[in-house]
Amino acid sequence: MEIKVLYEDEYVLALEKPSGILVHSDGRNKEETLVDWINKNYPGLSDVGEHQTLQNGQIIKRPGIVHRLDKDTSGVILVGKTKEAHQFLKEQFQNRKVEKIYNAIVWGNFLSDKKEGVIDKPIGRSSSDFRKWSAEYGAKGEMREAETHYKVLAQGEIDGERVAYLEVKPKTGRTHQIRVHLKSISHPVAGDKLYGPTSRNKEDNIGFDRLALHAFSIKFELPNHTHITVESPLPEGFSLILSALRVDSPLH
Repeated sequence: MEIKVLYEDEYVLALEKPSGILVHSDGRNKEETLVDWINKNYPGLSDVGEHQTLQNGQIIKRPGIVHRLDKDTSGVILVGKTKEAHQFLKEQFQNRKVEKIYNAIVWGNFLSDKKEGVIDKPIGRSSSDFRKWSAEYGAKGEMREAETHYKVLAQGEIDGERVAYLEVKPKTGRTHQIRVHLKSISHPVAGDKLYGPTSRNKEDNIGFDRLALHAFSIKFELPNHTHITVESPLPEGFSLILSALRVDSPLH
């Protein structure tokens, strides 16, 4: 597994997680995870962070992991290098002081008055599929507040399919939040096998074979009170879509 280090100092390690890689084991399969890479390349972090108990009772270490990304989401992820730094970063996430920007390619074009907006819908469990979460009528269990800001950076048609390229800023950090919220406004993320359209394989039409969601940047404060922003360049697949939409470079 090749993992790129985007930034490193005495407090924090910022890594570029590829699409298709789990952050840590889910207890159901034996595939290599980001945690395995950290344990191999930064063995001194084994006691940093918190343990997690999986549904099957298995206890796993999460060396320095402060937040998470879905398996099929790519982009920047932070790892605390000391217990103090880990706690400092964790509190920023809890207090919603970390600024995260994602880029997404979604199905459909937006009306002129909907090209920028806020999705403020609580998220609960899906009533139809235990793997899913929902922000729509019929969701069950505890409904947790969730807020997502979005802006359309470009949109158009590619081989007969209407798509839009978005900048997305989640203000809360619920599981699958961006994917669930964009589905709730009828613009599911391209390549989303869990929440996307199932009637036909649109991905083949636009040449995209992965979840089109990328953690582009993250802004946070270091324990020495320096504020920094770490960016993860867009993967090649995104660049091809932007070229087809005649966008020279991502605008933020």
